[in-house]
Amino acid sequence: MNIMKTINGKTLQGTVVSDKMDKTVVVLVQRFVKHPKYQKYQKFSKKYKAHDESNSLKVGDAVTIRECRPLSKDKNFEVVTTA
Repeated sequence: MNIMKTINGKTLQGTVVSDKMDKTVVVLVQRFVKHPKYQKYQKFSKKYKAHDESNSLKVGDAVTIRECRPLSKDKNFEVVTTA
């Protein structure tokens, strides 16, 4: 998983886990991080709601999302590309 910080905000890669809302998808982003003291790798995951204007994404699609202005109470990302 790549986290890139650009002028337009963070860019994350993940998988669509829900598409039941109108123009919104839930994307699961996983990180693989090394523990600073114990040197063991841990997997962390977080879900983000992202804006899908065309309603074309389905569960299981790999997507790239980008941070944007707040679109609702808890939707701050938009879908950039699908893989």
